[in-house]
Amino acid sequence: MERRHFAVGLGAAVLSIGGCATSPFLSVDRLVAQAVRDGKMPGAILVIGHRNIVVHRSVTGYRALAPEKEKLTLDTVFDMASLTKPLITALCVMQLVEEGKLSLDTKISALLPDFAANGKDDITLRLLLTHYSGLPPDLPLSQPWHGRDDALRLACTSSLVTRPGSKFIYSDINFIVLGMVVEIVSGNDLQDQARHRILSPLSMSHSGFLPTPRDRRIIAPTQYQPDGTILRGIVHDPSARRMGGVAGHAGLFAREDDLVRYVTALIARRSGQASSFPLSRAGVMLMTTPQQPTGKHDLRGLGWDIDTHYSSLRGAGFPLGSFGHTGFTGPSLWIAPESGSFVLILTNRVHPNGGTSLVSLRKSVSTEVARILATG
Repeated sequence: MERRHFAVGLGAAVLSIGGCATSPFLSVDRLVAQAVRDGKMPGAILVIGHRNIVVHRSVTGYRALAPEKEKLTLDTVFDMASLTKPLITALCVMQLVEEGKLSLDTKISALLPDFAANGKDDITLRLLLTHYSGLPPDLPLSQPWHGRDDALRLACTSSLVTRPGSKFIYSDINFIVLGMVVEIVSGNDLQDQARHRILSPLSMSHSGFLPTPRDRRIIAPTQYQPDGTILRGIVHDPSARRMGGVAGHAGLFAREDDLVRYVTALIARRSGQASSFPLSRAGVMLMTTPQQPTGKHDLRGLGWDIDTHYSSLRGAGFPLGSFGHTGFTGPSLWIAPESGSFVLILTNRVHPNGGTSLVSLRKSVSTEVARILATG
């Protein structure tokens, strides 16, 4: 595909090619529109990149269905859920590694002595970043804990599910601890560290933790709570909510244009081009290539998924070696760096009552996008 062939569509408009009103990505838009009609999500923003430019952008459906309907608009801000892990926390850790303040082989118990309890004394930053720590998936929510101190206490006293380094187990606890490590080593809270070291350098002015009440009108709401209120501008993840809305595993709210800045800067840095991405090329390569323990077949970068049972959003066309991540609330991102391609889907699929799985949709969208890009 030649760069000169593309014109970016805005809002609900679609890409034009060579002056023609049709788009090669109409089939992808139809997949998204059908998912909206089927009630799998209220609406979605879809952004497709190739050769590190946006080649298609579309907006479908609604930002909110309850308490009243609101049309989805391109300036909508979404709860990114677990995309917080690679976009913010892992990058903050890697910046500290590059500054010589941490090593990937640093033991967490050297920074948090209480973490050594129950056989966790040899767990390193690398094991947390790749989800090979052996920790369970979540902090216990059946207990009435509240606050960051309680979260840290529970993480430190947690038992292991399996021996560290032996098995891939995706765990929010890994990144809750990493968020705490960033704060201990940097001397800043995670929110400020992210703002000063990532969001500001990338001009991501509409993204961050803890949105203000005046910003909530353009935030996609998530789920009704037992008391009848609906979460809007308040993080959906229950552990992050108990921690005050700022955590290493969830809490980021972000807008489409900011995310495109992040992704295109990352791809440019990785390919050795001029970039504002706040990490070296070597650091980006470490983050986005397999870093799991030797001999293990679930492939993980430092924060990024590469080839595990979570990788279905790669689809059938993007190559092994591409990488991405999803968020429980609905957003997903997959990046094929060699071709400068990416697929970003922003949605609030848990709205208003919990939602359904988007695994099949994400796979179908990526498969179709890869097919179109390969034949264009």
